[in-house]
Amino acid sequence: MDAAAEVRQENGFAGESGATKMQERLQKRHQARTEDAERRKEAKESQSVAEEKGEYFSSTFNRERLCIEELLSGCSGADRATVTQRLEEATAKTVRLQKFLNDSVLFLTQYELRQAQAALQKLQTSLAETREEALPKKKFAFRARTKAADKASAPVSDPAPPDVASATPTGAAEVDGAAASEQCGFSNMDNEFLTKTSEEIQKRDVLLTHLSNCKVRLLGSPSTLHLKHIDSCEILCGPVSSSVFVDHCRNSTLSFPCQQLRTHNTTDTQVYLHVTSRAIIEDCHGVSFAPLSWSYPTLEEDFSVSGLDRDRNNWSQVDDFNWLAAGTPSPNWTIIPESERKTNWDP
Repeated sequence: MDAAAEVRQENGFAGESGATKMQERLQKRHQARTEDAERRKEAKESQSVAEEKGEYFSSTFNRERLCIEELLSGCSGADRATVTQRLEEATAKTVRLQKFLNDSVLFLTQYELRQAQAALQKLQTSLAETREEALPKKKFAFRARTKAADKASAPVSDPAPPDVASATPTGAAEVDGAAASEQCGFSNMDNEFLTKTSEEIQKRDVLLTHLSNCKVRLLGSPSTLHLKHIDSCEILCGPVSSSVFVDHCRNSTLSFPCQQLRTHNTTDTQVYLHVTSRAIIEDCHGVSFAPLSWSYPTLEEDFSVSGLDRDRNNWSQVDDFNWLAAGTPSPNWTIIPESERKTNWDP
């Protein structure tokens, strides 16, 4: 083969190789465009689903809210039997609405969640006010009880209003809107070891207020738990069937299972948590979280009584209403490192 023929043959091979490479590049480009189109389509579909869920939540929530408001407005001027029936129905609907909100938090925006929480809180306040106005009861107060005096003491009447009672030397306090038989707790105590048994707190509203340097053990399943003005305390509670509300707590350790946690004005506090929705903090800093580690002999029975899902724990899913920067963790709360988590809860 002469030299010219060899050159032509090499050029031919080079041409075939270049065409193959070009074809491969075109195929890769086409594949990349196809994948990008698929991603865009999936994102659009996901956004549509989220919007549909948001619209469904909004319409359902508002419809139920209006229904509850109508029930409450119908109590005005009605006879006692009718009022009682309407309040019972409104209470049941409010509980269901709370559960509906808890089950929807995963796809709600921070704004939607905050608006719904505010509306629900307004409903609960209206419900309590309507009950107090239409079915007035004697103001209830309790005296703080130590472990030794638990069985000997009992709730006593006190005509002072809740905000005054909580500051009196007798330690009186009241959970908003709850009947006397549905409340218990401790108030105005310092450097005490305090306990309540399952029989005392089962399905009742528990209020702990103005406690300092105390250790508290609540064995059983309360309906709600309210902690107010807590300083340097260790508070352990069994499964709370609905909500835990924490306000003005500092330098303390808390532990409880619950359906919902709302924490306000709290600093330098550790929370060992089992929560089936998402924890909410507001106006807080130095709050840290870890999964529930406290146990006691009847814990599983109390979980059954509370109705909480034992296998669903969102302890590390915390929404900070003062920090809405997407993609950036809130500086107001942290997760407790495993090596620093408390496991020994002996008094």
